[in-house]
Amino acid sequence: MNKKKLIKMLFPELLLITFFVVLISAMPKEKKMEYNNLTSEEKNVIINKGTELPFSGKYVNFHENGSYTCKQCGASLFNSGDKFDSHCGWPSYDDAIPGAVKKLPDPDGIRTEIECAKCGAHLGHVFYGEKFTAKDTRYCVNSISMNFMPAENDLLDTGYFAGGCFWGVEYLYRQLKGVKSVRVGYMGGKTSNPTYEEICSGKTGHYETAEIVFNPAQVSYEDVAKYFFEIHDPTQANGQGPDIGGQYLSVLFYKNDEEKKTVEKLIALLKNKGFKVATKLLKAGTFWKAEDYHQDYYKKTGKTPYCHVYTKRF
Repeated sequence: MNKKKLIKMLFPELLLITFFVVLISAMPKEKKMEYNNLTSEEKNVIINKGTELPFSGKYVNFHENGSYTCKQCGASLFNSGDKFDSHCGWPSYDDAIPGAVKKLPDPDGIRTEIECAKCGAHLGHVFYGEKFTAKDTRYCVNSISMNFMPAENDLLDTGYFAGGCFWGVEYLYRQLKGVKSVRVGYMGGKTSNPTYEEICSGKTGHYETAEIVFNPAQVSYEDVAKYFFEIHDPTQANGQGPDIGGQYLSVLFYKNDEEKKTVEKLIALLKNKGFKVATKLLKAGTFWKAEDYHQDYYKKTGKTPYCHVYTKRF
């Protein structure tokens, strides 16, 4: 058989092969995941599944507003609103961003390991049944496995105010321009992770407190504090309205000397106007988030505050 006849006979097969070669070459290539460069210390934890020393990580006593991302691939893992103080020596969260964290049995056969769901970076472990928060979950994470992304370019600030039942304080603060979020919880006491029932017993020393996250570019701390004195009665010394007891006292928690001076100035102004201010000034400590059913209470129930109303005083 001569060469021309052979080519003619095989032409359909050659044409089909050429078609598939062109088709395959035109298909989109799977993009290789790009990872951040890691130091030897970071590799020891993230790749080799090591553990940093307790209380040595940069995010253990860290309370800024924002999110935590995987150091290896940059995927978002945890939100600051789910972070709490467990005093275990590592950053703790009672929830993770949905789908961000993968759980798998630890080689020790006892614990549950957690990894970044996107790249498999070792994060730490997750524990249940410890009763630290209402979610009864603790994601125990190595600081070195994460980076922190500030909320809104780190423009947000936080204030802590106790003015009676925190449902009403939360309700009215949500109406103030510049306020980005409000959570209710407990501050000022001696018990870690107190429950509402413990608070009501009067034995923990906590006050029902609202955590106000606001944008200083839209509303100043001074105006946020002024608003506090105008949405509750700062002259009532035994509670607020019909709510009587230690947990309902008027307390303003300051984070630094600048805030303290601002509030002292406001209290002096009120006293010059004839108000007998009973509000306590205390240094801010650990804020313990209240149970979920307390959050957005009036929004959930459709009710309105029974002892909080705005009254202009400045």
